[in-house]
Amino acid sequence: MSERKKVTLPILFKKMNEGEPITWLTCYDYPTAYFQEEAGVDMILVGDSLGMTMLGYDSTLPVTMNDMIRHTQAVRRGAPNVFLIGDMPYMSYQPSDETAVLNAGRFMAEAACDAIKLEGGAEMAGRMRAISDAGILAFGHLGLTPQSASALGGFRLQGKGALQAKKILDDARALEAAGAVGILLELVPDRLCKLITERSQGTMIMSLGSGPDAHGQLLIYHDLFGLYPKFTPRMAKVYGNAGEVILNGLKQYVMEVNDKSFPEKQNYFGMKDEEYEDLLAMVQKEQGPF
Repeated sequence: MSERKKVTLPILFKKMNEGEPITWLTCYDYPTAYFQEEAGVDMILVGDSLGMTMLGYDSTLPVTMNDMIRHTQAVRRGAPNVFLIGDMPYMSYQPSDETAVLNAGRFMAEAACDAIKLEGGAEMAGRMRAISDAGILAFGHLGLTPQSASALGGFRLQGKGALQAKKILDDARALEAAGAVGILLELVPDRLCKLITERSQGTMIMSLGSGPDAHGQLLIYHDLFGLYPKFTPRMAKVYGNAGEVILNGLKQYVMEVNDKSFPEKQNYFGMKDEEYEDLLAMVQKEQGPF
């Protein structure tokens, strides 16, 4: 692994204040984390999106804290210097401030996270404040919030109308006042994202499908490389169709095993003739002639 300085919150704020965009990707496993570290990604989100991308659920709701901790531990081992954010899964923070702080603390103690992320606006400001007061860095998440997708009418653009956009703007203010160090805006109009970014009082504003005017960008790793078979969202840019490469490789493997062209000589190991003769002699002595 290449030598790299640990990405800290002051480093991120320095980039933000100097107008240098911040890079952010989701990640759920050790080898992918290793590659993201080597590529120089600033931040990694171990998102509860792993419920869909890794576990095959139709939503993020079934994901548990144990799921999140296990995957986040693997990511930290692969990317020790990235700023790592653990996503608080459904019902890990909604019931009470105490529940929220305890589960946020699990991310810090068990997975060596740098921060956590939770969904919701003004209604979650109390949870944000409790976590922040416990000394844990916390990011908010507004716009399309997958844990509330059903209530929002599905996975669609949020804040198209002025009233809904004003609500998102007010929610961002509430989270900022509650101590959020950053806010993810997912699938909101670009001009709303720009307005929130311009009005930010030192809070890092990140965009997921919300335009270029935030302090940085987040994408779902599986969307970048065509690795989620159900669909590719419009907001994603596919940087390489790894899914097609993998599928073609799997098909070739099945074909070569079936036609016995695999394994070839270089794919397995032999045994010296004299050792094999000694083996047969030992077996024959024990069991008699073949």
